[in-house]
Amino acid sequence: MSGEGRQRPFLFLSRKLVTVLDWSGCLIAVACLAMLFAALLVNVILRYFFGSGIAWAYEIHALLLPWMVAGGMVIASARGSNIAITLLPEMLSASQRRTLRFIINAVIAVIAVSVLWSGQPILRASKFQSLSTLGIKQIWGYSSMVYAFGGMAVIAVIEATTALFTTDAAQEDAGRASFS
Repeated sequence: MSGEGRQRPFLFLSRKLVTVLDWSGCLIAVACLAMLFAALLVNVILRYFFGSGIAWAYEIHALLLPWMVAGGMVIASARGSNIAITLLPEMLSASQRRTLRFIINAVIAVIAVSVLWSGQPILRASKFQSLSTLGIKQIWGYSSMVYAFGGMAVIAVIEATTALFTTDAAQEDAGRASFS
């Protein structure tokens, strides 16, 4: 036992959901990076030995790079490791920090949902756009936006709710409260 005591069920489940999002971001980012590297390596080898590479290697980044970035965004949100300025929170009391944390995460959730909402026309249009060599619809690359901002919205709502209902300073995870 770590001596932390029994966690509230909501806090326990919300931490697990954030952990699942963190892992999904890691898997997506690593898989995309590995596939991009493998495609680039194969293309370089083919160009060096045979004078021509694989045509789709020039387009694959249009699908995988957005997903790699989206995975990184979810990882940063899940770990609370976004860029943060901590001067104001350090000057506030614990209850004021919780209020600030709630406000910041509520704003992040609103921004993430508004990006998802305003991005719907782009997603609809991308159903009709295809990559010339691969023939894959560009919605597969653009759908990374749904994953990234959807994941950020879920994490922000969890963090805002946790800030709202966590009154014990010992239960608040200071490492996660990045105020970003």
